[in-house]
Amino acid sequence: MRHIFIINPAAGKRDQTTRIYAMADRLRTAHGLECQCLLTDRPGGATEMARRLAESGEPLRFYACGGDGTIHEVANGLAGFSNAAMTCIPAGTGNDFLKNFGADMTKFADAENLWDGDQFPLDLIDCNGRYCLTIACNGIDAQVAESVHQLGSSPLLSGRGSYLVSVAVNFLFRGIGHRWTVFLDQERLEGDYALISMCNGRYYGGGSTPVPVARMDDGKLHTILVRSVSRATFARLFGAYSAGNADRLPRLARISDAREVRILSPGADIVTCLDGECFRSREVTMRLADKRLNFFGPKGCDPNATAR
Repeated sequence: MRHIFIINPAAGKRDQTTRIYAMADRLRTAHGLECQCLLTDRPGGATEMARRLAESGEPLRFYACGGDGTIHEVANGLAGFSNAAMTCIPAGTGNDFLKNFGADMTKFADAENLWDGDQFPLDLIDCNGRYCLTIACNGIDAQVAESVHQLGSSPLLSGRGSYLVSVAVNFLFRGIGHRWTVFLDQERLEGDYALISMCNGRYYGGGSTPVPVARMDDGKLHTILVRSVSRATFARLFGAYSAGNADRLPRLARISDAREVRILSPGADIVTCLDGECFRSREVTMRLADKRLNFFGPKGCDPNATAR
């Protein structure tokens, strides 16, 4: 079995390529593993690398070395391949995906804890033909994520700090609500929405937890719909939403177990964010993917460790 380290040298505050190469060398020396390190050089590059190698049919273990965006790309390359599995070595700023593993999150920093770890399947969200591991969000939360990228990464801000600055920018200077037609399976809704997010995992935006009951391997997705509100109401309720207490806001928030959610916008583009990666469109379709992702981690780890 080959062990492939896909490294994003642009992830996080500093390039960790040297550290990852040294980690792979230690596995090669200590355990006689066949290790290979590959560097991404453009958006989408990790997806292409992972898919091309997985198509060989040989047994492979991939290590996504970067942030949530790198994990997202490798996952999109490996979805549905039975011969390949992936894990991740955090080198980003937010690393929201790993928060799902609770206390075991820190073990992912060293490949020595990973190479012979347990393998298990994870569900995926299919959003307009792209795969998402954690949360597919549309509306103000996606606009915030888009702004994080546009504003750039400041050395003075953590992942959570960057997120909060972006929240402030969108709150003060951009619109919160959007007129959308929404289908929850066959149920049709018309209205003004602040956000509609489908959750497989529990964390995004540097630690916000919109649906804390979401589990990443139960074949079930949860969609939260939040109606448009005034800026004053948004500021007052943001803390409760971020802490996973949207059930305390029944007039404004609704959680649905619909298998397919469609959003249509007659006017402006819908901003959609998948695991931190953003795109724009006028129609969004989200559903449980028919493919799953093989994942491995430290022995005994649980992707639902923090689920309520």
